Amino acid sequence: MSKTWKPWFEASSRSKKVEIQVENRQLIHKNVGLRRFCRKLIDRRSISEIVSVSSMLTAAKRLSMHLRHQRLYALVLLLALCTYAPVLFAAPQHGGLPRGEKHESRREIDQLEEAWRKAVLTGNAAVMDSLLADDYVGISASGTLQTKEDALTWMHSGRRRITDLVLSDSRVRFYGTTALVTSFAHVTGTNDEGEALGDFRYTHVYVRNAQGKWKMVSSEASRIRQPGMRK
Repeated sequence: MSKTWKPWFEASSRSKKVEIQVENRQLIHKNVGLRRFCRKLIDRRSISEIVSVSSMLTAAKRLSMHLRHQRLYALVLLLALCTYAPVLFAAPQHGGLPRGEKHESRREIDQLEEAWRKAVLTGNAAVMDSLLADDYVGISASGTLQTKEDALTWMHSGRRRITDLVLSDSRVRFYGTTALVTSFAHVTGTNDEGEALGDFRYTHVYVRNAQGKWKMVSSEASRIRQPGMRK
């Protein structure tokens, strides 16, 4: 190649290289723009309401976690049922209080409480004897302990006469073959010291024996002291 054409050829080659580089940059920018457009089209909801792929993946993950939690709850519930089913559905033990007889037992206890009230009013030791268990223990309002024999002897002596005994606010709770009764009592009468009246809280404990009869095994009387009352 002659020296005359060589500078022109080199200049032309450099010009071509620059043009090719410019075209490459333009193609790169076009490709970048196309990729960005595709991302926007896929990852965002367009006007035509195309559901985004990322949203679908997030919803799928949440659904999977929810299903796992449901399976876990179901497993825990199954284990709880297996553990407590024998207690919940077991038949009443021998000598216990069947659920179907609770209403009848409450009626029997109410009748016994009324019989006790009338026996105290009339001084009927025979009825009181039938109500109290042989191992009965009572605690009087003064804190004195009484056996069944002591209670019957006191009634026979006539040293205390009750003229009025009003029971109210009676509550009965059952614990198997045991019944706990609490009540409010307004008492009017006389004793060795003269007139005896006042308000008391009574607690009676009944136990059903082997013959199916309810017997009073314990009782306690607590005086409700009014303001200004002497101890």
